[in-house]
Amino acid sequence: MTSRGTSMPLTYEGPRMRYVGLAAIPCILRRAREVVRRFRTPEALLRSTLLGLCVTQLAGCIAAYPRDGVPTKHMATAEVNGFPGDIRAWGDSYASVPADRLVLFRNERLEAAKTDPSIKPRELNVLTLSGGGSSGAFGAGILAGWTKAGTRPKFDIVTGISTGSLIAPFAFLGPAYDDQLKQSFATIKDANIYTKHSILGVLSSASFTSNAPLAKMLDEYITQDMLDQIARESGKGRRLFIGTTNLDADRAVIWDMGAIAASNRSDRLKLFKQVILASTSIPGIFPPVELEVTAAGKTYHEMHVDGGTSNEVFLMPAGLSLRELDQTFHARVKARLYIIRNGRTTPEPSIVKATLPDIAEKAVSSLIKTQGIGDLYRLYAVAKRDGINYSYIDIPTDFTVEAKSPFDSKFMRALYEKGYEMGRDGVPWKTVPPGFSK
Repeated sequence: MTSRGTSMPLTYEGPRMRYVGLAAIPCILRRAREVVRRFRTPEALLRSTLLGLCVTQLAGCIAAYPRDGVPTKHMATAEVNGFPGDIRAWGDSYASVPADRLVLFRNERLEAAKTDPSIKPRELNVLTLSGGGSSGAFGAGILAGWTKAGTRPKFDIVTGISTGSLIAPFAFLGPAYDDQLKQSFATIKDANIYTKHSILGVLSSASFTSNAPLAKMLDEYITQDMLDQIARESGKGRRLFIGTTNLDADRAVIWDMGAIAASNRSDRLKLFKQVILASTSIPGIFPPVELEVTAAGKTYHEMHVDGGTSNEVFLMPAGLSLRELDQTFHARVKARLYIIRNGRTTPEPSIVKATLPDIAEKAVSSLIKTQGIGDLYRLYAVAKRDGINYSYIDIPTDFTVEAKSPFDSKFMRALYEKGYEMGRDGVPWKTVPPGFSK
């Protein structure tokens, strides 16, 4: 610590941040402790980010650590070092998908159908999995119960956001991975996902917690063998997409995980797991993932966070329509869209305490829910435009177990079982968005 005159009475140089102003410290610590104590659910973690703004305001002079972000003029052309450019696309781009990629998709499916009867070139079963934190146990249960019922289709396209990105690789590879899905969502607890930072850790990093335990869990479940299987299935004209948000560019990014798996690069496993970790990194709660990219001959780093920051669910790149596939296949493709919303779409009334944290928590909860409902309407519009059969399911109102912590094992087991029962007994799919009547 050094004295730097009246304008900067006290300065502490940390590894990534600079703190100035002794008088602010007690208030900063008090506010930070409030934030940590209030962590109850994943949504509460996100809502508490608002309190992080209070912390930075109180500090007044916290300076961000230096970054080598991609200059804005080069963001559109940046590529992940060593990987082909087609492993990802802007999620909000309406530019047409290159014709050669559509032809490749068609040819892969036609060729695979000769030896694999489960591949039907004129049919597409699409599964899209939303975010929802610990509520991902619902989607895991739905899939396992659906397998038990004997009616679960083989999905040709699987997409995932946030907690949905954790489910997506297992769902893509099919029922053989149901047991691992159950282990991932029905047997874990908070300590398997995150650890709380110390007060100085909160102030000297870009997040309130560390997701190192989650990264360790990914190391256990996401293996080279799994990537080999995903690469083989991708070669049959099946696709696995995961969404992140490029925070620098302020845009959604869709990653072709099959293309990453099929790249045969020695670092494919690292990038595969980085993308999943980024998709689950709630801004301010978990640290962002910085991906090394190249643009204009120079190396930079992109900051990627939770895909739910942009969309709660997505179908495919915005510029791709089923009409284009019809033209490419020279035949009508029959498509079915199944959306698993790992959350609720109905009101959750409660008496809100007249405190800043409680008001902020409730307001952000409503905002997230409204965004999710809006995404369901967006996909419904796409489905109607392209003649896709639309179905979605969300957590029902008769599930009343409450989470006592962000990843409460009792809550997750109960929600998994609820989803399993619904899947086993026949998923009560809804064919129009919430509140919509034909």
